[in-house]
Amino acid sequence: MTSSSDQIVIIGGGFSGAMAAARLAERGVASTVIDAGGDFGLGVAYSTPFDGHLLNVRANRMSAVEGRPDDFVAWLGRHHPDHADPEGFAPRRLYGLYVQDRLAGVEASHPGRITRLQARAVSLEGTNVVLDDGRRFSGRAVVLATGNPPPRTASGDARILSDPWADSALSAILPNDFVLVIGTGLTMVDMAIWLDDRGWRGQMMALSRRGLRPRAHAERPDAAIPPDPLLLQGPASARLKAGRAAVRAADWRGVMEGLRPLTGQIWRAADVPTRARWVRHLRPWWDVHRHRIAPGIAARLDALIAADRLTLSAARIRSIVPEGDKVAVTFDMKGRIVTRTVLADWLIDCTGPGHDPARDPLTGPLISAGRARLDPLRLGLELDDSGRVLTADGTPDPALMVLGPPARATFWETVAVPDIRKRIEVLAGTLADQGVSS
Repeated sequence: MTSSSDQIVIIGGGFSGAMAAARLAERGVASTVIDAGGDFGLGVAYSTPFDGHLLNVRANRMSAVEGRPDDFVAWLGRHHPDHADPEGFAPRRLYGLYVQDRLAGVEASHPGRITRLQARAVSLEGTNVVLDDGRRFSGRAVVLATGNPPPRTASGDARILSDPWADSALSAILPNDFVLVIGTGLTMVDMAIWLDDRGWRGQMMALSRRGLRPRAHAERPDAAIPPDPLLLQGPASARLKAGRAAVRAADWRGVMEGLRPLTGQIWRAADVPTRARWVRHLRPWWDVHRHRIAPGIAARLDALIAADRLTLSAARIRSIVPEGDKVAVTFDMKGRIVTRTVLADWLIDCTGPGHDPARDPLTGPLISAGRARLDPLRLGLELDDSGRVLTADGTPDPALMVLGPPARATFWETVAVPDIRKRIEVLAGTLADQGVSS
């Protein structure tokens, strides 16, 4: 067993885990970062090799470090000046290089405080992290920064692409193939643009429960509109009415910008029935307005739709069955008493993360043992304000913390970089203070 009474063990080496390690090192805390893929700092989000995959946030809001707002734009100016527009949407590939550069820079300036380990963590025993090769690593605390799990909707056939981000996943798709996509969100957008740039000229049908696509940013940044007090308190129905009135009176993007700094507080203050109503009825519309795409990407999507190469429909999937060299997908069209079956050359699963903490190999046993508890909506583990896992009786565990997308049940806004870097600052401060007091 490798152990240290002072180090932090971080499971997951994507943006959240890598930048947490960097910030901890700057605070004088050593860590070991465990990542199965070994591309430390990238994760799924920034591992794309395609420069047409752009950030969904303007460059001047994408600093990896809280309190250093110009960090990313300054890095672009030094290394990729053609993309250094503060209000532009840089390629995600470049952002990955920036994150890796920051990690390497902190390692150089704080030698010995960050250890990288390419391995897969399979279980937690106290503060012992058990790897798939039998090794164990131990520290005074463990941070789960495992990112988004893959979808769990479709699998089982070579023509069903359950992980479109896997190496060469799209390489077998021929120029005129008909592609059916389950999901109409950000990943669908990525796949449509990527295929188009690879020379694919076929047709794509994208299906989701409501058929909603991500909205676009405006060409220039939107000024935040302070929310009406009626949006911030009272019954959910009254808040929705106030929100609709605000959008009718002003640009909806400004309304969203005004709500953004308050969203986490609103979520945390809501009781469970209200949260359940929001997730069930409001979340799909919230997601497509909140997580917007670059104007240029939206224009390309519009062009595909106008050319009848992309159709988006609201539907409920009944079955997915391989049929020879095709995939037969049967679905009910929403709003119509119509059931259709289409034969596609390929099916791409873009349904989004398949979150189920109770069945996850790391968190499931923690829940069964009472070391963690699932939130009532099954969105994730319940945490305290510092990101520490709550045990079955509601007591925070100082030796187990969660960072990034897996913390959504408690903080809601834990996916975008501006939100994650704030959580990193809280986590680093908490762990540094614990080290001083221990």
